[in-house]
Amino acid sequence: VARAIFEKWELDFAVVGRTTDSGRMVLKMGGDVVADLPIDPLALASPEYDRPWTKAPEPMPTPTILPGDDVSPIDMLRRLLAKPDLASKRWIWEQYDHMVMADTLGSGRPGGGAAVVRVHGTKKALALTTDCTPRYCKADPVEGGRQAVAEAWRNLTAVGAQPLAITDCLNFGNPEKPDIMGQFVGCVEGMAEACRALDFPVVSGNVSFYNETEGRAIPPTPAIGGVGLLDDARGAVTLAFGEAGQALILIGDTRGHLGASLYLREIEGRDEGAPPPVDLAAERRNGDLVRALITDGLIAACHDLADGGLAVAVAEMALAGGMGAALEVAADGIPLHAWLFGEDQGRYLLSAADPAAVLARAGEAGVPARRIGVTGGSELTVGASHAISLSDLRDAHESWLPAYMATP
Repeated sequence: VARAIFEKWELDFAVVGRTTDSGRMVLKMGGDVVADLPIDPLALASPEYDRPWTKAPEPMPTPTILPGDDVSPIDMLRRLLAKPDLASKRWIWEQYDHMVMADTLGSGRPGGGAAVVRVHGTKKALALTTDCTPRYCKADPVEGGRQAVAEAWRNLTAVGAQPLAITDCLNFGNPEKPDIMGQFVGCVEGMAEACRALDFPVVSGNVSFYNETEGRAIPPTPAIGGVGLLDDARGAVTLAFGEAGQALILIGDTRGHLGASLYLREIEGRDEGAPPPVDLAAERRNGDLVRALITDGLIAACHDLADGGLAVAVAEMALAGGMGAALEVAADGIPLHAWLFGEDQGRYLLSAADPAAVLARAGEAGVPARRIGVTGGSELTVGASHAISLSDLRDAHESWLPAYMATP
């Protein structure tokens, strides 16, 4: 099979050896043995890389944040969607055949949590994603490492795929500095916890150190690449709203966590506080439910909640489908801005034609779920007082594109 693939794409290749159970590495040249080495001294007695390191300091608590009465949540959303973290990347993917010979499934357009690509000759498809939130890792390396793996797992789950494995690219500053080495240790510990809890093994990866300019290190960035499998590609869902009148259902607990959030950084101009805690048992429980609902055809659209929280997720779903939605505020004592922009983990936003069935299944699984709105129209509305048209949302999302495209 491998030979046929290489020949199909006219790639040079050669068979250079075979595996054995001898416990030795034997090298030959012209039929003569030129080296015969035992493997154990290399595999079992290799030196360990163990530099001195210091544990990252505990993040400061996030103080209560009360925006001014004259600040509209719609204005906050507009501002967030225009920031580089969330702004449209259309100018990048339009330069490439993003349909990839019609093998990219779903909407065929980037922007969701994971890409879905058919497996030729079968009904199956692979889901692929990459993710990391460096500001979380900087605030708390262990929690940030957990979150990077958990979000990759959620991205795959949100399209209906069973997460299989990850690869990683661990990017850090100078490991000779104990604080930088401590970031690395913490992130790896958090990643390992999440991989074990989610049954999401690491199958490959690399480490890149000394990423500094004039002594200033990059934020700790353990980038996670995840792969998942759909047994039937026809069951994949996208984030796009596709039909008016469907219920919006929020899966997972909402506490309005704003520490280390995009809202805090971009709207309040601050960066203190701990990142949102990752409850790995809840991640597993919530995600397994969502995947089962997708498999059973009860979900029309799905998006995991991450940067920017609920408001950004619903905006991205509306823009992807060209259809508005009305959110019914269900903050339960949480300030509106925290309910909309908090980055609590383990959450998904779903659209469904049969909300009663979804809510019943969630109750049986012990998963928090509530109906918070409905799809339809050409606006995104929040309660009775706040609204923005899809055209204005799109203008904000792509506001930097015209100037960029005009640059020689």
